[in-house]
Amino acid sequence: MLNVRDLVVGYGSSRALEGVELHVDDGEFVALLGRNGMGKTSLCRSIMSLTPPQAEAGSISYGETELLGRPPHQVARAGLGYVPQGRHVFPTLTVVDNLTVAQRNDNGAANGDAWDLDRIWEVFPRLHERRTNEGGQLSGGEQQMLAIARALMTNPTLLLMDEPSEGLAPLIVESLGHQLQELKGGALSLLLVEQNYNLAISLADRVYVMENGQVVFEGTPEALDGDEGVKRRYLGVGV
Repeated sequence: MLNVRDLVVGYGSSRALEGVELHVDDGEFVALLGRNGMGKTSLCRSIMSLTPPQAEAGSISYGETELLGRPPHQVARAGLGYVPQGRHVFPTLTVVDNLTVAQRNDNGAANGDAWDLDRIWEVFPRLHERRTNEGGQLSGGEQQMLAIARALMTNPTLLLMDEPSEGLAPLIVESLGHQLQELKGGALSLLLVEQNYNLAISLADRVYVMENGQVVFEGTPEALDGDEGVKRRYLGVGV
């Protein structure tokens, strides 16, 4: 389980997160919603131990392992995978090379449920069709599939995804939702950072909403969907 407790992080003298509390249980899909600039990406980067920002106080643990202060490669080896905002695929490497350069079997392989190319092709058949193309030759939607698949090839037990639907056409977002839905029900946990309300609500077991670096709502998707005040005030939904 991922546990974020009383986390305070900043960029120099500017605070990005102020006392954030969040958890993701084993096998749970959790969505983190909020407008731009509310601290969602800062939280993801802090969990993955990427700087900036700099952590000033609090704790981030995964299972029995304290992640705060560890270098990023140790965080990844603890079982966390990361799909950053903006995709960041390798543009001159083929789809296959983008995937195999990240492959690691020391997490999922232990339970016989490791991600390999065959399993990636099953979930993302379009990537199989484009497997000999370079990353820079793919469409935005295909690059997003590749970024997710590359993270899965590290065989994480928890996957963090930062705005995976950003810049994608509605039909591609719908397809992405179906592909993420296929990942539910197994051992993989997911922390999904999104501004696309409908996508997040359709996938999440539980939802957080952030405003100005603080969590202002935690509950089920049904509870959030029924709270018109929270949706209007913090998400601009229904306005």
